[in-house]
Amino acid sequence: MAAVIGHAAAREAFASAIRSGALHHAWLLVGPQGVGKATFARAVAIELLAAGADPARTASLIEAGSHPDYRRLARLPKDAEKPDQDLARSITIAQVRGLQPMFATAPSMGSRRIVVIDAADDLERGGANALLKSLEEPPSGTMFLLVSHAPARLLPTIRSRCRLLRFAALADGEVRAVLREQLPNEDDLEPLVAIADGSPGRALRYAGLDVAKLDAAIEAIIAEGDRDNVRRLALGRSLAGKAASQRYEAFLERAPAIIARAARGRSGPALKAALDAHAAARELSGAALGLSLDPQSTAIEMAGIAATLR
Repeated sequence: MAAVIGHAAAREAFASAIRSGALHHAWLLVGPQGVGKATFARAVAIELLAAGADPARTASLIEAGSHPDYRRLARLPKDAEKPDQDLARSITIAQVRGLQPMFATAPSMGSRRIVVIDAADDLERGGANALLKSLEEPPSGTMFLLVSHAPARLLPTIRSRCRLLRFAALADGEVRAVLREQLPNEDDLEPLVAIADGSPGRALRYAGLDVAKLDAAIEAIIAEGDRDNVRRLALGRSLAGKAASQRYEAFLERAPAIIARAARGRSGPALKAALDAHAAARELSGAALGLSLDPQSTAIEMAGIAATLR
């Protein structure tokens, strides 16, 4: 599993299971979003499916979606002609049942087949029940790798049939190594490392959005205030319009975290004010996209919450 950076304990636990010859048929990969669980699952698939074969060719087949012994279930685009647009709300029962033709035959290129569910938290109820049947009576040679950011949302019966592997946030050095691999042309990775908070996936979502500048704008409002509203109006204008939609979404995710950070080291009334501001920021952030609030007005209101901490 050379492609996996960090997570030494998880890698050793899985390698030990391989060495023991008692490899469980279902694994639940649990941890924060964006820390590398899906990367681990892909590396496991390459390693096991390439036994006695060429790992590079196995990886190419998996990447192309053409390996006959590999399936990955994830939420599908709502519009097949626009794969980069909105995704469906869940992994459907039809997707899970679509595995049955593969299960009806022996593995094609070796002795194993791998099914990755990314993320198992996204399974609709019927899909979860359909998957449970396969976990209870696993097809011969089949291993299931379930990626989960919120295992409490899974059926207890699914959790009980899986061996647990825990993944934690990565150290800054490990995040930096992942980003160097994924963004070879990025000159300054340090703002992304700081923003990642242990999650390379989060940092990669922010790449190219100059999120460090957004953070600096919020931090300046917290530190110096905005009595004449100039700063918050400028921030609102910079996040208005369709072209700024990704930066706006990043702003909605980052602002509550920065406000929470401002609470550290405070006590008494100042701490209460910071905690109240954080709660208000989280509520506004959660409502903004769900209710399609105006981005410019929302950014100005969020900056106003930050200004109360001055």
